[in-house]
Amino acid sequence: MATYDFIIVGAGIVGLSTAYKITQSYSDLNILVLEKEDDVAAHQTGNNSGVIHSGIYYKPNSYRAKNCVDGRHQLVNFCERHGVDYEICGKVIVATDEEDIPRLNKIFETGQINGIEGIKKIDPQEVTEIEPYVTNSVKGIHVPCSGIVDYVGVCQQLRTLIEENNNRVACEQEVTNIDQNKSGLSVKTTTDTFDGKYLINCAGLYSDHVAESAGVRPDIQIVPFRGEYYELKPEVKHFVNGLIYPMPNPAFPFLGVHFTKMVRGAVECGPNAVFAFKREGYDKLSFDLEETIETLNFPGFYNLSRKYWKMGLDEWYRSFSKKVFVKGLQKLIPSIRPKHLKPSPSGVRAMALKPNGEILDDFQFEVTEREIHILNAPSPAATAGLAIGDEILKRAENTFM
Repeated sequence: MATYDFIIVGAGIVGLSTAYKITQSYSDLNILVLEKEDDVAAHQTGNNSGVIHSGIYYKPNSYRAKNCVDGRHQLVNFCERHGVDYEICGKVIVATDEEDIPRLNKIFETGQINGIEGIKKIDPQEVTEIEPYVTNSVKGIHVPCSGIVDYVGVCQQLRTLIEENNNRVACEQEVTNIDQNKSGLSVKTTTDTFDGKYLINCAGLYSDHVAESAGVRPDIQIVPFRGEYYELKPEVKHFVNGLIYPMPNPAFPFLGVHFTKMVRGAVECGPNAVFAFKREGYDKLSFDLEETIETLNFPGFYNLSRKYWKMGLDEWYRSFSKKVFVKGLQKLIPSIRPKHLKPSPSGVRAMALKPNGEILDDFQFEVTEREIHILNAPSPAATAGLAIGDEILKRAENTFM
């Protein structure tokens, strides 16, 4: 059996971007990407809102901020070069209460520090000129460089480019164990065993499990949160021209329910954020006993729940009450009614928690002699994917090569 120079676990946008970046710099290396599903981008990458984030929210000099801005430019260039659908439609961040204005000003200052091009504070009339149905704002920020993209299309194109260079993306290969030996690594899946020199773990919702299968004991655990969406019915799609976001809750790492124009023409509304009883639990009734027990036994989940229990109950209420969900949307577009919405597929976010309940708000890497484990790749990981690939390649060069 062939020995691969790199085995990458996970064919979402981070894993594929990493493989692509290695092939671009080292065309002589032999790379294998292992994916447990039957196609690429099957989970977080293919079930997010499809937004090209600007980088306006993220702490200056953090990996999130730097990789988002760099990754956004790389992503747009990649789509132009390879014919992947995208649109720079712009975004408005809307304050609907006077008390939100200091926080809006802070977001604007952060955007300036992060070098977000073209951002501008706008008054209610200017908000309405961009988004006519947003009629109750007191202030806003226009972010013209935000956009939308077909992330599944991006990943399919990345796969094509990786395989054109005589590398392999192998689907239906769920990794179960990773052993080190004198010559490198042996990676076992449910059906095969693969030998390699180095391994990069980009397994997303199961990144901590894959790390543990290699003998790494991270001090964090992935806890899944489902984001549920509705879609505007065709007769009211004209309510939204681009991206409309509320002021984010400073106490919680979600951006609140918002309106998102999609590259296929639909308009999504959401998401909320509810604990999922299964790591890939896209439905309200999705349940996995072993994974639920694992989460409930983790001190970090207990500590998070103790701190945010009221907010968690509100999110569950919104999950089961369309009327309450719509009430949140009406803060942005008052004319929205329940009859205007139809259900849309959900996504699941991998939230990395520390035992004390602290939410990791930046990328986290665990590096060993022959392995790199990406244990946390929070939003905007899809936007930043190509830049994250550069970062991982740099770490591989410094550690292995």
